[in-house]
Amino acid sequence: MRATQSIWTSAKGWRGGDADASANLVLAFGSSAFMRSGDGWRDLRARHPGAILLGCSTGGEIHGCDVLDETLSATAMRFDRTQLRASSTDVAQGSYEAGKKLGADLIRPGLKAIFLLSDGTRTNGSDLVRGLRDAVGPDVVLAGGLAGDGANFGTTYVGLNGAATPGQVAAVGFYGDALTLGHGSCGGWDVFGPERRITKAKANVLYELDGKPALDLYKRYLGEDAQHLPGSALLFPLHIYPPERPEQAIVRTVVGIDEEARTMTFAGDMPVGYSSQLMRGNFDRLIQGAAMAAEQAQTDGKGQRVAVLVSCIGRKLLLGQRIREEVEAVQDVLGADTQLAGFYSYGEVSPHEGTGAAELHNQTMTITTFCEAV
Repeated sequence: MRATQSIWTSAKGWRGGDADASANLVLAFGSSAFMRSGDGWRDLRARHPGAILLGCSTGGEIHGCDVLDETLSATAMRFDRTQLRASSTDVAQGSYEAGKKLGADLIRPGLKAIFLLSDGTRTNGSDLVRGLRDAVGPDVVLAGGLAGDGANFGTTYVGLNGAATPGQVAAVGFYGDALTLGHGSCGGWDVFGPERRITKAKANVLYELDGKPALDLYKRYLGEDAQHLPGSALLFPLHIYPPERPEQAIVRTVVGIDEEARTMTFAGDMPVGYSSQLMRGNFDRLIQGAAMAAEQAQTDGKGQRVAVLVSCIGRKLLLGQRIREEVEAVQDVLGADTQLAGFYSYGEVSPHEGTGAAELHNQTMTITTFCEAV
């Protein structure tokens, strides 16, 4: 495997990485404006004419150890002994059905992993992952994330080969035994406040906690920050778990609210009966969490290695000017010879550390490392 990285900025145009007709996969992450215009896609297609081109809009681009905005970051890879296959569909049919369709398109002998990108505001990420899992089985590694639109929670874009559009989910499958994969996921948030039971919810819409309107309780804790919902909720995610299995806890973040119905919409399912607690961030713990995810994603594979980082927009907003530190923590663990790429998302997909099953995560740093045997 060989990999080169390039980046486009309005000030300097393209920098790094020459046009390469031998690349067979390009991962591209950029601002919503770039994805809307389509100019960057056309440039990348011209630079890498034989490659699968997969990308999405973001809440910020990760390029090496830099965290950037309003750029287009591209990582072009050449796999020599790994077969690739790509598919896309629309989430309008339902998130679960979209996942099933992608899985049916990609399931082939030798399927080892799937990297997927999905619209970030129209998708129930839990259903999407569940549909994929049901189609391809538990042994296929699923990783990726939900597209972003900064802190706006507006329109997000996903593209596969053609123009990036809203409402799309796309994925690439990796086949064969030559590919060595690593994966890790960790948060670093602290829980606070009383434990409350989810007493009324439907899919990813939360109605009640302990029999009371969820939005009212949430606003009470946010205080003055409540006027900035749903964006301010990124700083206060929910820790949810089956009461009898706390080791299976996952984190959920708000992507929308309904003032009239007093409900909150999350990026993934909010199962009735689960326990929940509010969370808040601690700078050092978040950075430590990124390092822990990198340690989980370490592999023994020899040869060039690419690590794709999908971190949450909430972490970026909280860490602010310190955001680069979580990426540097990953580089410190994986080593300077590992190329880092990725983006800040509205949801992260990775196997759960406790169960091994792929899940939608929120407010985590997730890392997938790719290395092809030499």
